[in-house]
Amino acid sequence: MADAIKVLLVDDHQVVRRGLRTFLEVQEDIEVVGEASDGAEGVARAEELKPDVVLMDVKMPGMDGVEALRRLRELDNPARVLVVTSFTEQRTVIPALRAGAAGYVYKDVDPDALAGAIRSVHAGHILLQSEVADALLSQEGVNYSQGRGSSLTEREREVLGLIADGRSNREIARALVLSEKTVKTHVSNILMKLDLSDRTQAALWAVRHGVTG
Repeated sequence: MADAIKVLLVDDHQVVRRGLRTFLEVQEDIEVVGEASDGAEGVARAEELKPDVVLMDVKMPGMDGVEALRRLRELDNPARVLVVTSFTEQRTVIPALRAGAAGYVYKDVDPDALAGAIRSVHAGHILLQSEVADALLSQEGVNYSQGRGSSLTEREREVLGLIADGRSNREIARALVLSEKTVKTHVSNILMKLDLSDRTQAALWAVRHGVTG
């Protein structure tokens, strides 16, 4: 399976890891390359195995999923992280997304939908289960109305679409043949025009309104 999506499972419950492995191993385009039982082990295994996608629980003993996400980002590990958890509170969801998660789904997700989620985040998209998106979009003080998007220039919409695809400023600069400084200016203008506070909210706005890279 040379072209298969390499997946690392990080969850403190062995039965969960076993269930995920059993299902994913029958997918022709997905290969489970390893497992870890906590965040610290997950980071170490991600560095060792270089998976394409990490399925990460949030609440684990020792280093939790959010801290593991931060550590992977500090290490510049290229793996895309899909959080798979039973925790639905905004105080759990939002830190995970801001720490670098590419997607967030619940453990009761339909198995086929989970496989689709893995493929989606591997392709560079931000993926949120509908209940998660609804929780985030209902945050007090956040305005996600379509009308604000009319003030964006064509270039700003291109940048916004790439933000929604999970691209960094450096990657956006490379894709659009711009300087990183120019991309930072575009990002600032996008946040100002849409009255949003960070890239996570911008990505959610883009996903909701169909703006893609």
